[in-house]
Order: sequence, then structure tokens, then C-alpha cells
Amino acid sequence: IEELFDRIRDMKTDLLVVDSIQTTYTDTLPSAPGSVGQIREVSGKILRWAKENNVPAFLIGHITKEGSIAGPKILEHLVDTVLYFEGDPSHTFRIIRAIKNRFGSTNEIGIFEMKERGLSGVGNPSRIFLEERPQNVSGSIVIPCLEGTRPLLLEMQALVCPSPFGIPRRTAIGVDHNRISLLVAVLAKRMGIEMGDQDIFVNVAGGLKVDETAADLGIVTAMVSSFLNKPVDPGIVVFGEVGLAGEVRGVIQPETRIKEAEKMGFTQCILSKSNFEGCRIQHNLRLHPIHSVMDLADILF
Repeated sequence: IEELFDRIRDMKTDLLVVDSIQTTYTDTLPSAPGSVGQIREVSGKILRWAKENNVPAFLIGHITKEGSIAGPKILEHLVDTVLYFEGDPSHTFRIIRAIKNRFGSTNEIGIFEMKERGLSGVGNPSRIFLEERPQNVSGSIVIPCLEGTRPLLLEMQALVCPSPFGIPRRTAIGVDHNRISLLVAVLAKRMGIEMGDQDIFVNVAGGLKVDETAADLGIVTAMVSSFLNKPVDPGIVVFGEVGLAGEVRGVIQPETRIKEAEKMGFTQCILSKSNFEGCRIQHNLRLHPIHSVMDLADILF
């Protein structure tokens, strides 16, 4: 790190990028690079230099297999902002997500696409994620999700088919596997739709992950559509949390989701009654408030 400071001392530096912090070391400590002491000392020196010279500094760090920053937690406490660069290797989209931010909100993301000349910002991600959506195919529904405070329209896909084996498979890509099992049990108990002997595959198209429970109604709709082999009207979007009693609960920021759906040309929206009653914005969507999943079939099919 001392050699780095010597080289940039006489330069007009606008930005400093250190790649990686785990391999950078200081001669003042005898320990190996990447140790707790080295990371604490090197990070502290870079932090002081950045504050004194009013130059932003980016420290690139390794991550573990679980997705957390490798090494001591002291690194995350020292810096002002922690950003995660996420993405599916099989897709070109990447997300920058703030986990810590001393000077702003952590409820924001940036979506980028890898092209020939590098990363470029995605201005309208909803359109990109839906442009290859199949038409008149069962097991497909669009859900308005929130990534931080940013609304995204994503396609939820499900494939339900008889299992050729004794133990049916449950495969989830982009959603919580345990949530699928819970919703399958709710459908069996509350709607009489038995999928216990079916293989069930659920996927969020585009390689993104959906963590919020607002996707519950979309998962249920996609699974029922595939099980009955009946397509859903392509102009419909759905959102809402599904409880164990089969009730559809309200979720945060319904107006934001409705506005995004209307902007993308959708004409109908299925949502909880509480979100319907609390909606105060002007829109041209036809809203279908429902109390429980038992009301879905009457609207969709």
C-alpha cells in the first residue's frame, strides 16, 4: 500500500480502485496479506487518504460461496458503502445492490446489461424481461415486483406434470423452494387441487431472484394454470401474499406496482381486497380484488 501511495502522490487522481483488498498489504505489519490485521490496517490507510484528498475509493473484495464478503467484518464497518454485484452467469443482466449506505438509501438497485463494449444501464428493465414472453401458453403470469423501491414486471413460469417416479420433484429457480411447498399445500387444502403426485418446476424468467411474498399469488396462478393446462389472459398481472388459510393479504406499495403495469400496457390486475381499498391513484386498469385463492378460478378461467 505504501508503494501505491508513492505512485499516486503526484498524480491528479479522480478515482482510486483497489483490486483486491485481500491481496494488498502494508510493510508495517509482519502478518500475511488477507489477515485480519492487514485488512484493518490497509483499509484504514486508504480511508484516511481518501478523506484527506477528497477522492472516492473503491475496494474490491472476494466473496465466499455463500455470497458474503470474505474475511473479517471489520472491513464492512470501516467503509461508507457496501455494494454487491449480482447476476446469473447464464444471463447478461447484472444488478448492483447496496447492502450498507451511510449517505443514502439501501432500497435502490442498478440494473445493467453486459454488451460488447462493457456494461450499459438498462432504462426499462420490465420491457426487456417480458419481450420474449410466450403467448397462449399455460403456466405463465406476470407479477409486478419491487427491487428496493424500483418496480419490475417479471414473468413467473410454472410447469406441473405427472411424476414418473415415486417421489415428485419440486424445483424452484429464482424463488424460495420452501415457499413452493407451502403454496402447494394451501392449494390442496383450500382449493382441492391436489398436486402431491406432480412434478412441479417454478422459474422466474430472466435469471432474477424474487424474495418478497408479493410473488405468492403469481406462483399460485402459474401452478394452477399449468395444472389445468389453461392459459391466463396475457393482459393480467397479479400480486399478493397468500396465507395458510388461503387468504390473500396486502403488500407494500400497491400503487407503484399498478402504475408500472399500466405503463407496460396491461389492462387487468388481481390483488388483495385490502390493497384495492387502499389504492388512491388514477389508473385505467380493471382491478379484481379477491379475499382468497378460491376466488382465482372464477376470474382467470
